[in-house]
Amino acid sequence: MEKVKNLLKPRPTPQQQLREWQRRLRNECRVLDRQIRDVQREEKNVEKAIREAAKRNDMGSAKALAKELVRSRRAVNRLYENKAQLNSVSMHLGEIVATARTVGHLSKSTEVMKIVNNLMKAPELAATMQEFSKEMTKAGVMEEMVNDAVDSALDSEDMEEEIEEEVDKVLASVAGETASQLPDAARTQKIQQASTSKVPEERQAVAEGVDDDDDEEDLEEIRARLAKVRS
Repeated sequence: MEKVKNLLKPRPTPQQQLREWQRRLRNECRVLDRQIRDVQREEKNVEKAIREAAKRNDMGSAKALAKELVRSRRAVNRLYENKAQLNSVSMHLGEIVATARTVGHLSKSTEVMKIVNNLMKAPELAATMQEFSKEMTKAGVMEEMVNDAVDSALDSEDMEEEIEEEVDKVLASVAGETASQLPDAARTQKIQQASTSKVPEERQAVAEGVDDDDDEEDLEEIRARLAKVRS
């Protein structure tokens, strides 16, 4: 019965399809905006925690928090890029529909296919873009495509070295004034230990002076909150 209803239901015009797609794209942009605000709000708490750790001469915890802050900023940048790509899809769809008024049908777009395929690799948009891909393929805007396998983890191995390089910059900008007030020898020793140590972060924090259970619990709580708003 449902199939019969679908057959009898008039097909939407290209203009109607465009309006529906653009409406859904705008909704996805609003979702991304909320995620960006949530992450940036939590980042302020992390910056405060970094300053407090520096005041306690606890550069191990400050470094660990700075690393979380770098990851969060990268996540925000990725969300902004996704939003820009959604807007680009909407713009290209408008051009396709404008052309359809002349040729009488929707034409395929390599650019739309490329952007949608890229957005399907974003964890936040994968499900939505898969649905868009099916609809646009059916409408003749895209060809059926096969997704490449992609590692959706934010910190892949090739990014870790870059993140490490950014951590000291974050420490300098967020806790620089406080850190600069430490004795030179102690400051140099702590930053060197934080930069060169290869033990896991949790053990590193203990080795560098985190001997208070409440501090460690606070650090883990901040990490958990950041991970939650980034997901």
